[in-house]
Amino acid sequence: MSLPLVYVLTLNWNRCQDTLACLESLTRMRRQSRYPNFRILVVDNGSTDGSVEAVAARFPEVEIIANERNLGFAAGCNVGLRHALAQGAGYAFIVNNDTIVDPRSLDELLAEAAPPDVGMLAPRIYYHDDPTCVWSVGGGRNPLTLEMTGGHGRGPDVGQWEEVVEREYLAGCALLVKRDLLERVGLFDERFFMYYEDMDFCLRGRRADYRLLMVPRAKIWHKVAASSGGSDSPQERYHMARSSVLFFRKHVRGARWLIVGPYRLGSAVKWVIRLALRRRWASVGAYLRGLGDGWRLS
Repeated sequence: MSLPLVYVLTLNWNRCQDTLACLESLTRMRRQSRYPNFRILVVDNGSTDGSVEAVAARFPEVEIIANERNLGFAAGCNVGLRHALAQGAGYAFIVNNDTIVDPRSLDELLAEAAPPDVGMLAPRIYYHDDPTCVWSVGGGRNPLTLEMTGGHGRGPDVGQWEEVVEREYLAGCALLVKRDLLERVGLFDERFFMYYEDMDFCLRGRRADYRLLMVPRAKIWHKVAASSGGSDSPQERYHMARSSVLFFRKHVRGARWLIVGPYRLGSAVKWVIRLALRRRWASVGAYLRGLGDGWRLS
């Protein structure tokens, strides 16, 4: 019996050097993997830094789809997912281009993917600049506020994450997704230009009764917020605020707003104070604009 095709998909927008480094790790993974039936795909979101030409020259075996403009994370990934599905892929492994992937990652994820009720799997994700410190092992979800719980498990890795665990949320920067889930649940919601698309996607998957697994033997290292200008940059704060409003207005109904509304207002006030104390005035303005834009669009 032939093995299901796996598409390893990464999205690029004007991060040529990051993408080349990521692809180097992915091609190393392909050479060392026990799983032979996978392809690597770069979806370029209208880059102007020569990324497409550089990838084609250095990695001629890598497939490239060049979008005419920056579609954002969700819509850009969906271009790649539609291509993978059209090619008959049984799995799509979505990997941020600002990551370095351990050569054994795909093998380890696929080793846990067989049960039919497993829909998504993610590796243990470390900070690239602090390679023994955990950035995300996913998390739980508060049933009342819909917020993620557990803080991604962030902190020094002292052996506390050695077993496969079931999660309510997995970070979208490295996510193995089954074809069956994509066909039943759908692709990413393209209203989320950046951020919260993974929260929405995981929630929809769980509501369809799929299990989400974090597989710690699979590992990657993440250059956090590189695509949005860094943590607490105006661009990062704008899109985080905008997408948060879209997410909660999409999923919160009725009396639940009596809990979620005050909670989200408190979160917004906290962020404004935090940024103001650090004199990040441009980020304060961008955050407030994001809240307003998200409300108008939802």
